[in-house]
Amino acid sequence: MTKNPIFRWLPPCVSLGLFALSLWTIQQNLQHYQAENFWRSLAKIPSTHICLAIALMGVNYFIMTGYECLGLAYVRQSLPYAKKALVGVICSGISNSVGFAVLSSCMIRYRFYSVWGFSVVKIAQISAFCNLSFCLGLFVVGSIIFLKEPLAIPQLLDLPFISVRPLGIIFLVTTLAYLFLTVIRQKPLMIGKWIIPHLPFPLAAGQLIVSALDWCLAAAVFYTLLSSSVSLSYPAFFGIYMLAQVAGLASNIPGGLGVFETVMMLLLAPFITSEDLLGTLLIYRGIYYFIPLMVAASLLGKYEFQNFLNQKESNSESVSRLSTPVRETIDIE
Repeated sequence: MTKNPIFRWLPPCVSLGLFALSLWTIQQNLQHYQAENFWRSLAKIPSTHICLAIALMGVNYFIMTGYECLGLAYVRQSLPYAKKALVGVICSGISNSVGFAVLSSCMIRYRFYSVWGFSVVKIAQISAFCNLSFCLGLFVVGSIIFLKEPLAIPQLLDLPFISVRPLGIIFLVTTLAYLFLTVIRQKPLMIGKWIIPHLPFPLAAGQLIVSALDWCLAAAVFYTLLSSSVSLSYPAFFGIYMLAQVAGLASNIPGGLGVFETVMMLLLAPFITSEDLLGTLLIYRGIYYFIPLMVAASLLGKYEFQNFLNQKESNSESVSRLSTPVRETIDIE
């Protein structure tokens, strides 16, 4: 039975639409800033720091392919690393920038894994496991840094806490509860229709390591760009960065655009001017979000175009095979 073409083209079309929406949102948020202020700030960052930030971004996206490796291990399926890396880079590059990470990453995974013979149930399990691993890293790293660096929460965020220490405690309790329910407890836990499965310790440890490295490297990219302008330790900066990311994720705005910048500007105001910080934020957005987004969109477009050519060639061969017996019959007659 031939698949409906709508389902074949829907995922890349949605990705393209989300990409266009992201660019439009950026333009709307940045159009009221003067360009010369950005260029003046950009010129203050040494080129070696920019190159190091790009290298750290590359390492970070390599680490993020570990989410796919862990997800496939969770459902006990195997694929060549090249395929897992392809899905991981495209998912991370697109979902990090356009927002709606759960929806966009699920659609991209369905587009690839369904072609490779995975059932809808297994694809859903992989997506849920990867998204859970990403959140787990936020809880693990956030619990450590918020308890170590209990900075004050800006009133603009309208949270019922005056510092991040309660958030650190909540994150720590959540992490320990997860580890207890999935690793220490020897049997699956039933919560209504939901099943929390038992995980082998190596798989759970992989979740912690990959997700924690993901968050640490993302912050390191920004810190590398900022370190020439501020005298702030990495742990102190990391606490500010994590709080800004929590606010951005909670807003569900694509890439936390606007919310992330606002929190960073409020908390870094004693260390750097707004003009300098805006320039650094622009470079960070370009390196950590837009370069991977362009790479992911290009890989997805190349994959879809190659599939189109393969299908066209396959259809041509089918037509040729069907027409051959007809020509032979005519020749015999």
